[in-house]
Amino acid sequence: MEANLKRRILTALIIVPLLILIVGWGPLWSFTALVLVVTFLALNEYFTIALPAHPGEGKLGILFGLTVSLVAVFSEITDRELWISLLLVLIFAMYVFVSGSLQEKVVRLGVLLLGGFYIGLLMPNWITLFRFPNGRSWVFFVFGVIMVGDTVAYFAGRRFGVKKLAPAISPGKTWTGAWGYILGGVAVGAAAAQFLFGEYSFVEIVGLAFLLAVLGQIGDLFESLLKRVFYVKDSSSLLPGHGGVLDRLDSLLFPAVLANAYLRVFHS
Repeated sequence: MEANLKRRILTALIIVPLLILIVGWGPLWSFTALVLVVTFLALNEYFTIALPAHPGEGKLGILFGLTVSLVAVFSEITDRELWISLLLVLIFAMYVFVSGSLQEKVVRLGVLLLGGFYIGLLMPNWITLFRFPNGRSWVFFVFGVIMVGDTVAYFAGRRFGVKKLAPAISPGKTWTGAWGYILGGVAVGAAAAQFLFGEYSFVEIVGLAFLLAVLGQIGDLFESLLKRVFYVKDSSSLLPGHGGVLDRLDSLLFPAVLANAYLRVFHS
């Protein structure tokens, strides 16, 4: 077994049981705290690779992303759009006076806003999902679809993959791995339809698992696109064998939004 795979497995053996414990039996506050801590770590990684020459602006980006997350998480905050709008006005005003050419300032502003919304706004969807009736089961379901799909894709792609999925963005990904991802995710959906969601139809849960598996891979490619633009292989080396926190979140952000939207539209 190669060294990197061993590190991946050892890291997973530490993180996955902790995640199961918190999602399965922990109170809402512990899951909320976990998501916010992970959000901070991901924001820190993002701005470290996105604005390496401008650490002050990186700290501003982290503050912006965390503020967006807190506004999204705490339902008792009223006039959310107003507070976010005021924060945006402050950031826009600051960028009138920061150093650099006009074009460079706009690019850096765009990078800051992208990271703040990409991580800060999307991550709290996991907390919203947890709050739904039977929310623990939904969190386990989405995690299961993505994690099992990703694992099947990893081994299927390495063993049988030939045709590249998106070589300009992620040269290691293949169509074989992509289909393996979907098959793994659908298998989790089939199991969930039997053991977690007996009140829903089999076709509905399996169909949702299919969409989550597809969107998870698109999220993975989106983060790979960002890393290509920022000229880095991993967002950090925090998780041995896996890269950084953001490298593990990439396929989890978009599916969480879809799951929330699905439940709100069809089961609220």
